[in-house]
Amino acid sequence: MEEILKKTCLYDEHVGLGAKMSPFAGFMMPIQYSNITDEHNAVRHAVGMFDVSHMGEVFISGPDARKYVNHIFTNDIAPMADGQILYGMMLYPDGGTVDDLLVYKEFEPDSYLLVINAANIDKDFAWMQENAAGYDVKLDNQSESWGQIAVQGPEAEKAVEEILGLKVSELTFYTFKNFEVDGKRVIVSRTGYTGEDGFEIYSSNPQTVAYWKALLAGKVVPCGLGCRDTLRFEAGLPLYGDELSAEISPVEAGLGMFCKLTKEEFIGKEALAKQKAEGTVKKLVGIEIADKAIPRAGYPVELEDGKQVGVVTTGYHSISLDRSICFALVETAYSALDTPLNIRIRKKVFPGKVVKKRFYQTNYKK
Repeated sequence: MEEILKKTCLYDEHVGLGAKMSPFAGFMMPIQYSNITDEHNAVRHAVGMFDVSHMGEVFISGPDARKYVNHIFTNDIAPMADGQILYGMMLYPDGGTVDDLLVYKEFEPDSYLLVINAANIDKDFAWMQENAAGYDVKLDNQSESWGQIAVQGPEAEKAVEEILGLKVSELTFYTFKNFEVDGKRVIVSRTGYTGEDGFEIYSSNPQTVAYWKALLAGKVVPCGLGCRDTLRFEAGLPLYGDELSAEISPVEAGLGMFCKLTKEEFIGKEALAKQKAEGTVKKLVGIEIADKAIPRAGYPVELEDGKQVGVVTTGYHSISLDRSICFALVETAYSALDTPLNIRIRKKVFPGKVVKKRFYQTNYKK
């Protein structure tokens, strides 16, 4: 049976701009408007905007909200201040990843917003409900009621303040504030998925359309999911389904710092503690190859003798760095920096070496 694709509130805007549309995470989404390179560079050097209305928003409240969120989330929300945001994961008991997400600590007591990946909304919400037994909490999946625009790049603050009239200069990285616009709530956080300074603006669907049109009129470059992927990849950020999954734990992905084993408990804690103590069989690494060839997802990673020891998860010829680089999941024995590894691209083998996963120097406002 053919999948019925959802549309975000900005679908008509994308079509009107002539965007190349394609299915992504159950939605029909814009991949590019002009071309990926120009859109990528707009974000790195000026300002671009993305429709991320496909992301999910789940509001959690009630007397046990803090205890419950800490139970399902790897990071520690106990010391969070109002208006603060944390990144982390939800895990299965075996340490596999349900999803990676953001937790926003609301200004009202015992209230949190969880922002989850579009492809996982139904699965995540069902999992949250399953694990809420015994907790006095209310779970409210409002994903379809909210639109979201990410305004990213060194000129993002200027664009949000001057074009949208939202005062955001005092926000630091991973904090947010609320606005009231025409009687409705607007949330603006200093977050993003590009490695640049930027903001994510959550508002009602009609307000999101109005903001998009205003930003477009203000010459902010519309950007598709194509360059969203090249940008996040250069910044060393994982994509669920590629670098994290039910089969790939945060420890294997090199994201153990977002899993607080000092917490009393969380789902998957024992499995992660075992992985940290004993080591893992595989590990996510960066690899650079000394050629212009592009190491794409699924390509084998091999030793000199042709033995396969891993697989590429994401790879590009980097737009910002002009180097062919990739993330790969490899046997831990071959994960040390500078380890020589080859990438097989069709019938040819290209020599490379293990490098740090954050290829590009990020520019966040701390």
